[in-house]
Amino acid sequence: MWRKIAKYFDKYPKRRKLAQKLIEYGLRISSGKIYCGQIELSDSKIARAFNIDRRIINTTIKTITDKKDLDRIFSRLKPTCHLKEVAAEMKWGVIEIIPEDPSMPGILAGVSKILADEKISVRQSIVDDFELTEEPKLFIVTEQPIPGRLISKIRGAIGVKALLIY
Repeated sequence: MWRKIAKYFDKYPKRRKLAQKLIEYGLRISSGKIYCGQIELSDSKIARAFNIDRRIINTTIKTITDKKDLDRIFSRLKPTCHLKEVAAEMKWGVIEIIPEDPSMPGILAGVSKILADEKISVRQSIVDDFELTEEPKLFIVTEQPIPGRLISKIRGAIGVKALLIY
């Protein structure tokens, strides 16, 4: 996905940075404004948060809205709730997987199979996009903490380089 988007920002590193952040946070563009869900965000707060000039926001939005293929992408983004940080409070488990090769198919399927065989329900799984993230990871939040006996099984799953359980 990123390769399709990046070509429009190759000559403009700050616009590229903003476009990446919009995708990372699931911020959409509609009617020349940036939204988090239905909440309109101010240009000045976005500029401060991403350490860019407000004018970069306007030129990036213009680039996106002027290109139909970009507009179709950025007008449909949605923020996602990541349950990783609240899992301990809810008495859930979290598996953080560092893949051998993040583009390898079957990593999520292999780990999910191990969990299913143990009758552990997956509440959420989130995979970092390997084109957008330097060190992409797979996060799996489970309905219950992960028993220690499963660590070696999960570590042996296809494509798993390392893992953290918390």
